[in-house]
Amino acid sequence: MRILLADDDPSILRALRITLSARGYEVLTASDGRAALEAATTEPPDLLVLDLGMPGLTGVEVIEGVRKRSALPILVVSGRTDSADKVAALDAGADDYVTKPFAMDELLARIRALTRRAPAAPEESVRLGDAVVDLAARSVIRAGAPVRLTPTEWRVLEVLLRNPGRLVTRETLLHDAWGPQYSQDSGYLRLYLSQLRKKLEPEPSAPRFLLTEAGMGYRFVPDGRPTASAAGDTGAHQITAAEP
Repeated sequence: MRILLADDDPSILRALRITLSARGYEVLTASDGRAALEAATTEPPDLLVLDLGMPGLTGVEVIEGVRKRSALPILVVSGRTDSADKVAALDAGADDYVTKPFAMDELLARIRALTRRAPAAPEESVRLGDAVVDLAARSVIRAGAPVRLTPTEWRVLEVLLRNPGRLVTRETLLHDAWGPQYSQDSGYLRLYLSQLRKKLEPEPSAPRFLLTEAGMGYRFVPDGRPTASAAGDTGAHQITAAEP
């Protein structure tokens, strides 16, 4: 298993590299944000262990850059203890957060937990109820009949299906489907998600697979079991806390 360590403190990089290598991990290192993002996206490791305060790009910027391309598990290891920093990292797409100083046994346990639950890459054929999406052939069959998707619908759907179980931010979907000039225009997404649900969901008004995370983005749930925090665009979502 390959782990990429990104930290601008050489003593921490050295200590972690020695410890993880001794336990059989293949370890790569990066000492600034730009090097970390390049390494994480050109030859993705199995796990990224990332500090937040790095030169070049911040840790949050690295997380956002990685999330535009993959569902790589990300563990933040940072000396920042403020809850706002933790929330920012987790909202950007980090999977877990450990505060420095930390016990090595705890770090190793969190690494094992993340690699166990990391979602597998989706098959080229993905099922949403009675609809089967063939990503390689770019075709959809529902109840034995072909379903036509527009090129834009395909781009939006493919980003979601290739990140099963992961929150995909509105900015990421807009950037990938229309380009950076549309990164703030969420009206497009509501329209196209509504169209995709009509074509793919068993009950478009009560979506089970293509869910909205209120105020953040969208999520593809492979087994069709919505979480308490996710819902459709219809406004009939469950509220577990006060929404902004």
